[in-house]
Amino acid sequence: MKFISSKEVKEKLANNEDFQLIDIREPYEFEDGAIGLNIPLDEVLDSIAKISKTKQVVIYCKTGKRATAIIYMLEKLHGYKNLYNLKGGFTSYQDS
Repeated sequence: MKFISSKEVKEKLANNEDFQLIDIREPYEFEDGAIGLNIPLDEVLDSIAKISKTKQVVIYCKTGKRATAIIYMLEKLHGYKNLYNLKGGFTSYQDS
């Protein structure tokens, strides 16, 4: 599994890089602050059409544990090779 740091994500956002950022937390968590598109964990496998296979995709949750699980499933079941887990999740992003 590939990881990306909060610093790297912030640099990509500041440079307007073309990548996809997906928040898999529940809507009530997303309301507390977020970056990117919200696709709750239980909807990810039914939302494959929304997840790019051509550009870098960063998936995150609160701490990284749920993101680890869904990235594993997307790689195994759907052949994704462009997925990155935000190291430490949104908590790390907020703290950096």
